[in-house]
Amino acid sequence: MADKLYNYEVLLAVTGGIAAYKSAMLCSQLVQWGAGVTVVMTAHAKHFVGPVTFSTLSGRKVYTDLFDAEAVYDARHISLTEQADLIVVAPATANIIGKMAGGICDDLVSTLLCSATSGILLAPAMNNRMWQNPVTQRNVESLSQMGVHFVGPEKGRLACGTEGVGRMSEPQEIFKQIVKLLTKSNE
Repeated sequence: MADKLYNYEVLLAVTGGIAAYKSAMLCSQLVQWGAGVTVVMTAHAKHFVGPVTFSTLSGRKVYTDLFDAEAVYDARHISLTEQADLIVVAPATANIIGKMAGGICDDLVSTLLCSATSGILLAPAMNNRMWQNPVTQRNVESLSQMGVHFVGPEKGRLACGTEGVGRMSEPQEIFKQIVKLLTKSNE
């Protein structure tokens, strides 16, 4: 089973939320199962987990800046998506969900998502009031209609200390959805 994801490429986009620590566990599990994992991070994500963590877990360079990526001769901000079998955004904040729904491309992660040709899986994580906001719900519905997949959010204790829906799904649940989407696409 440890090589079940061999030959699959996952682009893991980490955005700025406390749940970013769970993404490190997800990255590790994907690599252990044989997937190639390239990590891209927003500037806010680096406040929660450092790029060195993901570089160590993935064995690859971590991309954090649109302009650094463009300095590479092959325009990495586009080529990273060309190699991905699946793009996973974990955590997917209200901010990145809104950017995707609105077609906003103002950083590396949002630009990659706009140029994606592979499937996209979002693992939302935010305060329950943000999740329940009608604008967020409209954005989620819009993205769902465009074929974007979602896992979670779950009900539980949130970083702000309240209980409610908005907690990012556990890495194992996200992993199960990744395996399902990857293996389904190649059946």
